Amino acid sequence: MNMQSNFTISKEDKESIYVIIPAYNEESRVGKVLKEVSKLGYKIIVVNDGSSDNTLNILKEVQKEFPHNIFVLSHVINRGAGAATRTGLDAALKHNPKYLVTFDADGQHDPQDIEKVCIPLINGDAEAVIGARPFDDMPKSKEFANTVMTILTQLFYKVKVKDSQTGFRAFTSNAARKLNIEAQGYIISSEFIKEIHRNHLKFEEVTIKTIYTDETQKKGTNAIVGIKIMLRMIKQMFD
Repeated sequence: MNMQSNFTISKEDKESIYVIIPAYNEESRVGKVLKEVSKLGYKIIVVNDGSSDNTLNILKEVQKEFPHNIFVLSHVINRGAGAATRTGLDAALKHNPKYLVTFDADGQHDPQDIEKVCIPLINGDAEAVIGARPFDDMPKSKEFANTVMTILTQLFYKVKVKDSQTGFRAFTSNAARKLNIEAQGYIISSEFIKEIHRNHLKFEEVTIKTIYTDETQKKGTNAIVGIKIMLRMIKQMFD
C-alpha cells in the first residue's frame, strides 16, 4: 500500500519526530545531511559508529549550529550499522517522541521525504512505514543484490515488501518499543521486516527519492554483504 494524504504535517507533529542517523566514516557527507534535516525542524540522534576519519569532529561542529536539534552519541569502536541504529533508537525513545525515523548519513535520502514517510503514522494508517527505493533508478549492481535480498526476506520472514534493504523507515513510538533488534551489521534491514511481522504491525511502503553518487554506491547491500545476510538469516531459522 502507498496511501498518502495531501497535507503538510503540523509544527507540533514535526517537533515530535526524532530522526536516527548512524554514521561511520562519513566526513564528506554527514555535515550536509545533518544541516538539511535540522533546517526542516526535526530532532536528530546521530550515532558516530567508531569512525576513523573526521566524522565525530564534524558532528560536534554541526551540533554547535543546531544545539537544540542535534544529539551526538559515539561508539568507541565500529560495531556496525545495526548496533548504531539500535543505540540511536534507544536514545530517542528516552525523549518520548511520537514518531521515529531511521535515515542514512551518506546523502542518498531526500530530507523532504521524512514528512512523506511519517504521514501514514500521523494519520493512523500505519504503525511502521518502509521507504521503498525505485529499483528502475538503482544502479544495476545494487539492483541485483537488493532484489535478491528482498526475495529472501519475503521467503524467510513471510512479508511481501518491495525494498527490504532500505535504511529509510518510520515507526510510531509504541511500535519502536516492541522491536527486538539484535543485528550488528546490515542485516538490520531484514530484521526490521522480521520484527514488523512478528509484532503484527500494520505497515505501509512509501516510494522515496534516492540520490545516487559514486560514494553512496560504495556502501549498503552488495553481493558479499548479501551472502553474509543470507547466512545469518539461515542461522536465525535454527536458533
